[in-house]
Amino acid sequence: MSEQVLTLAESLRDKARVALGRRNLVLVGLMGAGKSSVGRLVAQQLGIPFVDTDAEIERVSRMTITELFATYGEQEFRALETRVIKRLLRGGPRVVSTGGGAFINDNTRQHIKRGGLSVWLNADLDVLWERVNKRDTRPLLKTENPKQTLENLMNARYPIYAEADLTVLSRDVSKEVMAKEVLAAIVEGKQAESQMP
Repeated sequence: MSEQVLTLAESLRDKARVALGRRNLVLVGLMGAGKSSVGRLVAQQLGIPFVDTDAEIERVSRMTITELFATYGEQEFRALETRVIKRLLRGGPRVVSTGGGAFINDNTRQHIKRGGLSVWLNADLDVLWERVNKRDTRPLLKTENPKQTLENLMNARYPIYAEADLTVLSRDVSKEVMAKEVLAAIVEGKQAESQMP
């Protein structure tokens, strides 16, 4: 039985790798959706590099995301984020985990659409809140009512995230299950593309 499951997993991984080709896999969604934790696992499964755009931004700027927001404001942060993502998408294939606001920026979204296959990790409010309320490192949630702020972000951003090439439901399951579902979505998305007239 376990040998059969292993063969299935290998074939899913291999099919996803072929379906992805030379494209980058770009994970989008709100904070707490699992873009980094699931992304690392997907990259490992596919045997390609993983990069977290927030970590890359912190590396090149030598400042934390919180410091960047406080010092330069959200507009300047988004401009830097766009430049970093544009650069990362030039090479590939790799798995790229983006910050929650990256895909909302029109310019960045166009770079992602040209430079990769986007997957929205779509999570409901309770799942996100459970994941993000334990840390205070989220600049956009430094408000009087952070859960309401998170809900407001969902209402504003989810219609734009829906423009991603693929959607995978992020819920209270292991990151291994989520990674497998992302791989399956890549394969199914490619099959759906090939069946279009």
